[in-house]
Amino acid sequence: MEKFIIEGGVPLKGEITPSGNKNAALPLLAACLLTDEPVTLHNIPNIRDVIDMRHLIESLGAKVEELDASTWRVTAANLQATNLDPDLCRRIRASILLAGPMVAREKRLRLPTPGGDVIGRRRLDTHILVLRAFGVNVTYDRVFEFSAPDLRGADVHLDEASVTATENAIMTAVTAKGETVIHNAASEPHVQELCQFLNSLGAQIEDIGSNTLHIQGVPRLHGGEFTIGPDYLEVISFVGAAVVTRGEIRIRSAGVRHLQMVAQVFHRLGVDWTVDRDDLLISSNQQGAILSDLDGAIPEVKTNVWPAFPTDLTSIAITVATQMSGSILFHDWMFSGRMYFTDKLVSMGARIILCDPYRCLIQGPTQLYSEKLESPDIRAGMALVLAALAAKGTSRIGNISQIERGYERVDEKLRKLGAHIEREEE
Repeated sequence: MEKFIIEGGVPLKGEITPSGNKNAALPLLAACLLTDEPVTLHNIPNIRDVIDMRHLIESLGAKVEELDASTWRVTAANLQATNLDPDLCRRIRASILLAGPMVAREKRLRLPTPGGDVIGRRRLDTHILVLRAFGVNVTYDRVFEFSAPDLRGADVHLDEASVTATENAIMTAVTAKGETVIHNAASEPHVQELCQFLNSLGAQIEDIGSNTLHIQGVPRLHGGEFTIGPDYLEVISFVGAAVVTRGEIRIRSAGVRHLQMVAQVFHRLGVDWTVDRDDLLISSNQQGAILSDLDGAIPEVKTNVWPAFPTDLTSIAITVATQMSGSILFHDWMFSGRMYFTDKLVSMGARIILCDPYRCLIQGPTQLYSEKLESPDIRAGMALVLAALAAKGTSRIGNISQIERGYERVDEKLRKLGAHIEREEE
């Protein structure tokens, strides 16, 4: 086990380039199983969740070649619906994304229960409803059994705009017979990338980026090449790191077209940035004051499905808010465990009232002080890194493998910006 040792109070300066979007890489690797021809993926992030997905598709018969540090060629010529490693499936929730491609190619899959972050109940019911709409038989007795002798297009209504359920529906539909319409589809950047990737392989997906997708099934997909876009969650994490240290950085190739709503929310927090083509410039001269609602009312940041403010940025925004002047309420109705990391910020000196599992009230600014911490999940772990960068003294953050499930070489990137961060064996 390793930990981060972080000396806070050092303004970040310089420039970085974000890694590829983890949440795009995972479904794209699963989608490679839909064709028996080689597929080359560029800008693959070298993080634990992606490595786990690689091991899963390899165990199903796919061959993965590393052409360079961030480029893989995947060839799924000979697949077999073998038993998957239960420990691997428990480590990564995205293992559920294998269901659609495998029933499309091999007509069956036996899948141990997927795992992932412990941030509250993360239901899989939507996936099951979606797959059954295409004619997939699903049983569950501690292990999922999927079988489908013949996939047919369907008129699918998702009972929630789940990202991974939308992705499973898309991957099931592209080679199913006939037309599919997916209503209440998620439209996050990584869902759009999956659609664009599949279209490059010969799929026929229309209305990409909307909440209603139209898909005409094709007999087969061919090989191809695709470049994964930047991880907007990493981009905003580094925006937060610059702001809480009163630093000044440039984030290159930041994917700015996907950041409009995030920019609005951060403006309410007293944070602004400048756009230079596809780069973000974060100045050390921030307003630093939370914008009140009319008549001085306390504003509320409420997460919602894309293109609203994403749940995965809640932890980062909360940490940034502790360093801003004023009060603000955060409301994340999606996950009952998302807010529980705030007790660690309180131990560092933050003024936070946890109203219930879904809401917390922040009053800032407060000086944060160093602490010995444990990372509970990917996003909360990165939020604690930001808190440690802002704090007086030297903090220690354990269980950093959680952070590294979603952030590639985060300590190296922060050191490049001048942060005093090292890793050490527990």
